[in-house]
Amino acid sequence: MTVPEDTTAPAAEGPGGIRLGLRANLAQFTLLVAVNALVGGTLGQERTVLPLLAEGVFGLSAYTAALTYIVAFGATKAVTNFFAGTLSDRFGRKPVLVAGWLVALPVPALLIWAPSWGWVIAANVLLGVHQGLSWSTTVVMKIDLVGPERRGLAMGFNEAAGYAAVAATAMATGLIAARYGLRPEPFLLGAAYTALGLGLSVLAVRETREHARAEAARHPAPANPEHHGELTTGEVALITSVRDKALSAASQAGMVNNLNDALAWGIFPLLYAAHGLPIGRIGVLAALYPAVWGVGQMLTGWWSDRVGRKHLITAGMLLQAVAIGLVAAGTSFPVWAAAQVLLGAGTALVYPTLLAAVGDVAHPAWRARAVGVYRLWRDGGFAVGALLSGLLADLYGLTTAIWAVAALTAASGLVVAVRMYETRPRPHP
Repeated sequence: MTVPEDTTAPAAEGPGGIRLGLRANLAQFTLLVAVNALVGGTLGQERTVLPLLAEGVFGLSAYTAALTYIVAFGATKAVTNFFAGTLSDRFGRKPVLVAGWLVALPVPALLIWAPSWGWVIAANVLLGVHQGLSWSTTVVMKIDLVGPERRGLAMGFNEAAGYAAVAATAMATGLIAARYGLRPEPFLLGAAYTALGLGLSVLAVRETREHARAEAARHPAPANPEHHGELTTGEVALITSVRDKALSAASQAGMVNNLNDALAWGIFPLLYAAHGLPIGRIGVLAALYPAVWGVGQMLTGWWSDRVGRKHLITAGMLLQAVAIGLVAAGTSFPVWAAAQVLLGAGTALVYPTLLAAVGDVAHPAWRARAVGVYRLWRDGGFAVGALLSGLLADLYGLTTAIWAVAALTAASGLVVAVRMYETRPRPHP
């Protein structure tokens, strides 16, 4: 992994000799990037195959019914995100990460041998718990390690690794399914990812909670007196969801972002198939969006450390809206491919920048819980998006559902433009 030159002062040493900063913790940071790539891969095993499995194997003709697995995944992941922050503050980051991998172990087997759609939903409940525990914890651990100066860069690498793996696995499973069938071969990748992720998390990942405590010990007094270190979980939830303008704007933008990701996951493949696109090309489109999203975040996270968070988030949400509208208007592979590139670019502007903004505002003592609350809202968007797009598709057709989500995404970008304040910390002299 190549790290941009660190032009800031050397990493400060905290209590117990703990050092904050990317260079000081590069080995563990790199390991956590790899672990999060494996977390993303377990999600990517479903992106191409499962929508086609719902229609072709289980005969689910209603879009709402076919998208129930995304509802189950999103609702479970959202709730688990909330508890992941609290649990990682109480018991440490590493135990929560390992627990997430243990929950993931049965998922590939359930998808391979599912005799009914209920088994697929059960697998996605477990997948949601896994993603909520493991992905949330890798986010918090990277924020712990790098300190305030490289927060956007850290989130860029974290989300880039996860979604590049989603893209690579979506394309790989599409190619495997085109050659061997929808089951079982595509899901064997997920089984390999899970075994490797669990092994690395148990044997090589180290606890990072003391890094957060070291940062808290030298954290400056917050400008907002509500943001002091001693807050209950209920107070953290209220501040993140409603009271603080930046945190609440980030929470709604995150929710709408994943609402349109649910659309891309569940509805786009059905639209492409309805126009006669073969499985292999559907797999390419399913991979293109998270590939651009994943790779782009290595730039946009770093960029937000330089130019600020608010304007990148606003621009990203509006670009996503344009891209989704282009999918609705298109009828051919080249148009849809261009739309996926734009959608990936817009999401890359938004995704790591929102996490960095939450890390900017939240005090280190309750930052893990604030990240959990933000991710509760953000990943609740999967469930809301699956229900909304499924209902609209059943009532008015696929194209109308896609246009409606495009309009909602544009409105979310305008909310950020009006409500959010700039959160990027000023660099130390």
